[in-house]
Amino acid sequence: MRQCSKQHCCRFRDLTHAGTYVVDDRGRIIDVSPRAEHLLRRSAAELLGRDAHDALHRGRGGEPLPRSLCDMRQPLLEGVTASGEDAWLERGDGSLMQISWMVTPCGSEADGGANALVIFYETGSSVSGEWVRAQAPTTMTELDRLALLAETTTTLTSSLDSDETIRHLVRLVVPLLADWVVIDLLTEEGEVVRNTVVHHENGVLTHREDLERLMPPLSMESPMPLSRALRGVTATLVGPEHYQGPPDSGIAVAQRELFEATGIHSACIAPIRGVRDVVGAMTLGRAVQPHPFSTNDLLLVEDIARRAGLALDNARLYERQRRVAETMQRHLLPRLPSVPGLEMGACYLPAPRASQVGGDWYDAFVLSGETTGLVIGDVVGHDLDAASGMAQVCNMLRAYAGELEEPPSAVMERLDQAVVRMAEATMATAVFARAERSGDGWRLRWTNAGHPPPLLIEENGRTRYLEEASSMLLGTGFAPARKDAVVELPPRSTLLFYTDGLIESPTHSLDDGLDRLREEAAALTRHPLSTYCDRLLGRVRPADNDDDVAMLTLRVPG
Repeated sequence: MRQCSKQHCCRFRDLTHAGTYVVDDRGRIIDVSPRAEHLLRRSAAELLGRDAHDALHRGRGGEPLPRSLCDMRQPLLEGVTASGEDAWLERGDGSLMQISWMVTPCGSEADGGANALVIFYETGSSVSGEWVRAQAPTTMTELDRLALLAETTTTLTSSLDSDETIRHLVRLVVPLLADWVVIDLLTEEGEVVRNTVVHHENGVLTHREDLERLMPPLSMESPMPLSRALRGVTATLVGPEHYQGPPDSGIAVAQRELFEATGIHSACIAPIRGVRDVVGAMTLGRAVQPHPFSTNDLLLVEDIARRAGLALDNARLYERQRRVAETMQRHLLPRLPSVPGLEMGACYLPAPRASQVGGDWYDAFVLSGETTGLVIGDVVGHDLDAASGMAQVCNMLRAYAGELEEPPSAVMERLDQAVVRMAEATMATAVFARAERSGDGWRLRWTNAGHPPPLLIEENGRTRYLEEASSMLLGTGFAPARKDAVVELPPRSTLLFYTDGLIESPTHSLDDGLDRLREEAAALTRHPLSTYCDRLLGRVRPADNDDDVAMLTLRVPG
């Protein structure tokens, strides 16, 4: 580790009381000391891999701190040693901690010392043992406003998930601009939903779920501020006096109840406009902060709401496309056939909300001569094109398999040639297998085109990955020679086909995923196939995997 200069280290004589963490050249936390965990009241697992600025650095009022105004960030970018006072970090419970700090480069000479060590002391609050509670500033300079708008654009465009975008928006404006934030959204059916009501109190953001609900219908004639904002009219400065007269709509009644329940004495209401339509409205309210909103505040809030509208509009468009792809994919997945002497089960789990839909599929169909075709596959990509490519590959494989009595390898070779000729470049992994009658039992004949190996679980708990007959994935243009493999399926054995979303994780090796699947699959074989897949998904699928999962199971009765 590089040595700190003497003039900086003299301010940090007793390192036993200092918290430390290390960030990489992208600002992500890669190491945390036990003392830092104690001071921050966060475990290392909660911090590792996260952007240090986004996770920890805050302004005096607990608001997200624009990167351009963060003194600790500059030495990280420049790779120099620097120190400072009066910075604020957010603890795990939402409280603030005032610190003095030092940042210094560290790392080996081989990597150029690209990492940085952050050393910090708790100051002020450590003397009395109380939590730091700072009020948000009552005024903002023009530089502060520009920095906030830049941070708003960067933060809100970082996600294509509506809920996550709203969470970012809340953290940007509360408590920096207001004590309360209310987000009302217009649904695709034209209804108004009070999606978010959040209050900042004692350094903590609290949801008021009792105020979050479906709102009365929007009046197209009402001159009241919220109704106007939901119709896209300009932002307005509002107080409780605006709702003291006879209400002209149900929304006006709901707004009066909001002011009474929150104690807001001054508010800004701004429309959240998308590219084509109004998405909703944002209400910022001050109850604890004594100063009322000004015209300058109104212009800033309107600009923030405009940027939020573009981000939410993009998120909705993305989610709409994802729903189309997912619906198409679900409709293309087959109903499993009824095969005497075999039990079959299958399931498909779409990717988490923040991810795109993929091209995973399974298939099962009856062939001639008491033979059943079994397929699991994954088209490369995560979008509507992947789902469309999945449909084409799936249909071609079924057609080739049923056309002639050929071994799986020959069918896969023909499919590979067809995939290469597709108009849109497509690559896919797949296992094609034939479950064939063998006297009183069953045997499996299969070939594997670059896909994770099927797992065979015997009644006694013994497991085996069927790794034979593996070759290159489909669509590469190399036309490799493919082989077949054969295995007898013991009575009361279970055969599992799956896609890589079940075992892959950015934080664990593939071998770890395969080992976990082997253990859990064996432990769950006592369960019927009707619940087997769901139980296996719940116990094996990594929480940090953003891929979809398809599974196909086969069980040979005793």
